[in-house]
Amino acid sequence: MNVRRLIERLNALLSRIPEALLLLFTRIAVGHVFWASGRTKVEGWGLSPSAVDLFRNEYKVPIIPPETAAIMAATMEHLLPLILLLGFGTRFAALGLFGMTLVIQIFVYPDAWWLHAMWLAALAWIIAKGGGALSLDHLLARRIR
Repeated sequence: MNVRRLIERLNALLSRIPEALLLLFTRIAVGHVFWASGRTKVEGWGLSPSAVDLFRNEYKVPIIPPETAAIMAATMEHLLPLILLLGFGTRFAALGLFGMTLVIQIFVYPDAWWLHAMWLAALAWIIAKGGGALSLDHLLARRIR
């Protein structure tokens, strides 16, 4: 078998990977990053004291008081990944995480652009495509039609 034919077969095989499966995997992977970060900010049912200290001493997000920023971040880092995982309001959840990533990039860790670029690329794909066929959005849209 020649190389050209092998490449054509490989391309044909890889193009059969379902987009819905790729979108689900992307939703899980990027959602986990934010969920794990949110888990570090809470103890039991409340905000951990170290989370506020983190916003006061390391993150230093402008305008928003550290206490408010910590609560907002912990809430969004739990809520948006859950919404993303379920695929319910998927584009809006991804858009919220996209905005959080921009804030992190600009104000918190500007030298980690390479990592944030990966998150932004994954989130941009979800924003553009939606949750895919393996999402509540898709299921609800089918029921409405």
